[in-house]
Amino acid sequence: MNKNIRNLRKLISRRAFIFALAILCCFILSACSYFQNSQFDTNGMHNDNLIVHYLDVGQGDSIFIELPNYQTMLIDAGVKGLGEGIKSYINDLGYSKIDYVIATHPHADHIGSMQYIVENMDIGQIYMPDVTTATKTFEKLLIAISEKSMKIKSAESGMSIVNENNLSIDVLGPVNIDEDNLNNCSVVIKIIYKDNSFLFIGDAEKDELSSLNGDLSANVLKVGHHGSNTSTTKKFIEQVDPQIAVISVGKHNEYDHPNKKTIKLLNNFDIEIHRTDEEGTIIISSDGYNITTKTGGQSIAGDE
Repeated sequence: MNKNIRNLRKLISRRAFIFALAILCCFILSACSYFQNSQFDTNGMHNDNLIVHYLDVGQGDSIFIELPNYQTMLIDAGVKGLGEGIKSYINDLGYSKIDYVIATHPHADHIGSMQYIVENMDIGQIYMPDVTTATKTFEKLLIAISEKSMKIKSAESGMSIVNENNLSIDVLGPVNIDEDNLNNCSVVIKIIYKDNSFLFIGDAEKDELSSLNGDLSANVLKVGHHGSNTSTTKKFIEQVDPQIAVISVGKHNEYDHPNKKTIKLLNNFDIEIHRTDEEGTIIISSDGYNITTKTGGQSIAGDE
């Protein structure tokens, strides 16, 4: 009898051990799933950084942003045909949803692949300037948005997208709509995270930039209109006073962007310059106090 009891106890102990092991495995799998959808630095450590990916999409703009509140933002989506590459890049970071989509203005080098993104990803809110154009690219984007029963939020100066502790995302422009020059309808976004700030100006040219109100200062500037001399002025650079300038531009482009005058101006202010045509995707990370830059990231545009 005693032997049977001992055997029974051993059996119960083994089953209890197996059950406990199964519970532990479930916990580990759940933790892995959680961290997969959280932010990581290059060492795979979770962090609360603001991480800005200036994607190399050739002659165009596309910027994916990991926010410290664990939400995401996409500013523009480059030319047509890059949607799958942009989506894969975002998915590889562990995200399936974009909380905020910003189409700065309806030019094909900024919204060319936006239709694909809207159709194939989970989108929270979408912001666009209150201006229209008769291009097929723009019309197809509107249809894609409508078919997902989404409503476009008209982006205009004074609008707040996010306002939380230590994090704010504000729309500084457009102040006015210039239907004769869509560049001057560009949505201008400023992100402030603790002591650091980033400014994104789409293709805004001198007229729009001179109309902007409020504090334009930023540690990091996404240079307007791919470095064209129609955008960057001495007065504007003095207002922003950036430490770092990022130019999204294609290799050997037909417009000769970035303009030599723009590069000279940035150099005169001793600003650190980064270009997607020379360095691939550029990733700039901020913990709110310190900024780090990583270059040589994946090119979405290939050899373009």
